[in-house]
Amino acid sequence: MSEAATLGEGALSAEALTAANVHPETGLATDYLNHFNEVVMLLEMLPDMPDFAEEVLAWEPVPYEEHFERTNYVGKETVIAAYAAVDHTLKAHLETIVAAVNDEMREAQSKVQAGDFAGASAMAGSEIESLLAAARAAVQGRIEGEGIDDSAAAQAAADALFD
Repeated sequence: MSEAATLGEGALSAEALTAANVHPETGLATDYLNHFNEVVMLLEMLPDMPDFAEEVLAWEPVPYEEHFERTNYVGKETVIAAYAAVDHTLKAHLETIVAAVNDEMREAQSKVQAGDFAGASAMAGSEIESLLAAARAAVQGRIEGEGIDDSAAAQAAADALFD
């Protein structure tokens, strides 16, 4: 597939995108968020299951395309090609949210490193989950976070401007 592919056409037809679990209108796949969901689940269980600390500390940020390149995900070529065709504004919005999630995950990992499992777990259930809700909304094409609290993503975007 060429980088000039257009969502809704040819190899990126709505049918092909749907078959690859890609939102046919946005070109984004929620499967990418599993990279975060799994570690959030571990963080939330950490106060009761401290053995998960090692797995939490081993977690690393992975960019969207690399996430799919590393997996045996059926249709990963379609997912990666669709990402190249995603609307620039929507992609920038998602990437801003992902950057904020990565920052919060690093902060949670610092808490885990310091033995503050309750603090890391609380972050997972509040700050990180709010950002992931905004990311899920972005995959569905909602940049403003219609119907959800997108304030954490908005604050993260504002903070990123001043870093």
